[in-house]
Amino acid sequence: MEPSVLLTLVFTAMAYGAIAVFVAGVAAKLYRYKTTPSPLRIPTTPAPISPIGVPFRIFGDVVFFNSLFKGNKWTWIGGIVFHYAFLMVVLRHLRYFFYPEPGWVMSLQAAGIYAGILLPLAVLYLLMRRTSVDRTMFVSSLADYFVLALIFCIAVTGLLMKYYVRPFMVDVKGFVYGLVTLNPSAVPFEPVFLLHLLLVFTLLVYFPFSKLMHSGGIFFSPTRNQCDNPREKRHINPWSPNLGA
Repeated sequence: MEPSVLLTLVFTAMAYGAIAVFVAGVAAKLYRYKTTPSPLRIPTTPAPISPIGVPFRIFGDVVFFNSLFKGNKWTWIGGIVFHYAFLMVVLRHLRYFFYPEPGWVMSLQAAGIYAGILLPLAVLYLLMRRTSVDRTMFVSSLADYFVLALIFCIAVTGLLMKYYVRPFMVDVKGFVYGLVTLNPSAVPFEPVFLLHLLLVFTLLVYFPFSKLMHSGGIFFSPTRNQCDNPREKRHINPWSPNLGA
């Protein structure tokens, strides 16, 4: 078997394997969050006093990072730049998954390039905060540093391909689009591109088992999705429904 064919088979298998682990892992974690009982009324105050206000609170936390803003302004700056830069980079890469490319995806290409430059800077800023602020360093674990380093390496290898060692983009698009259409084609033999892919696969596999699942867990957190009405409405343990009779 030719080396190029073997390399394509290996990376194709890794791509489908990583996607399968990501999808199954995220679905399993969300199901676990959804089915975990909430025996206590524990919303973080100040909290909405009616169910109508809960979606607005979650929306503010997800889109504007309101809770982080109230807690620490400097961490909020790094966090919001990091998350939105990461989002823009992901959206920019959607052009490899469609043919022809939707107009709205192409309209994000310029913004995505600037976001790709901001992303590693934001990661370095967050890493500096973790290693220089005592209370942040105290609660940080090896997993926190690992995921920051992983995303930093993904961003740097992406920038290297953009400005220094550009692979043939037609082959890149052909390989990615072939995976999407279940018609795999040859993987480009470019070391930086292959390293970039390996790092992305690692992130996909690691995602469901890491703190990155806060992106979905926030919607199921009782500190966020409960309203502050313990006096107006009795909260019954899910496993003891007869207590409310």
